[in-house]
Amino acid sequence: MQDAEGARPAGRQRWRDLLFLHWPVPLDSLRPLVPRGLEIDSFAGESYVSLILFEIIESRPEGAPRVMASHFLETNVRTYVRDADGEPGVYFFSLEASSLLAVTAARLLFGLPYFHAAMCMRREGAETQYTSRRRGSRDATIEVAWSIGDALDAAADGSRDHFLIERYSLYVARHRGLYRGRVRHRPYPLRRVTVKRLRQTLLSAAALPAPSAPPIAHYSPGVDVEIFWLKRVKGVSR
Repeated sequence: MQDAEGARPAGRQRWRDLLFLHWPVPLDSLRPLVPRGLEIDSFAGESYVSLILFEIIESRPEGAPRVMASHFLETNVRTYVRDADGEPGVYFFSLEASSLLAVTAARLLFGLPYFHAAMCMRREGAETQYTSRRRGSRDATIEVAWSIGDALDAAADGSRDHFLIERYSLYVARHRGLYRGRVRHRPYPLRRVTVKRLRQTLLSAAALPAPSAPPIAHYSPGVDVEIFWLKRVKGVSR
């Protein structure tokens, strides 16, 4: 299947058990960390950073048989941006993955700031426990536990929930230029979630301010995703 511009996907992934944690942050703490050519996006005057934790139960290049797929955990730290044309997307400060192959491929092919991490996800009854520690660093960790509840409606267009979770473009600064990569999937199905424990140093490791309040949390059981190659954003240099 092709996207609206006629491009074919670079790969396919199946994302499962996604926990989204969001905090409002001052815009002036983000601006020095985000490349020129990207506007910090905001909702009702608030800019945000988010931690997203999930399991990728299948990741494979487009056309590759499923027997070649990899399976790993991932955590990313991101904020919300728009390019000069107004297209909304995300900008990643860091991404942790339990697969060294995935880290190497994503750094080489997409220029994304991936790090190899020791990660574990356990389910005990209604509670899920998730831990991650970046290899070679004591200051990039997360420990979190949550429980899920009833199903919710999909995030309504124009709502804060939609602003925070329904993003289909990512931006990367590399080779003295700015690039956009798109993903395609159905809207996230959502369920109620209660965060029971949370300790993390990933935000400070990305030079972001420490949260002063509990996070806004969302949970999704998952989506199947098509991932497209990067394309240069015209007229923007680093």
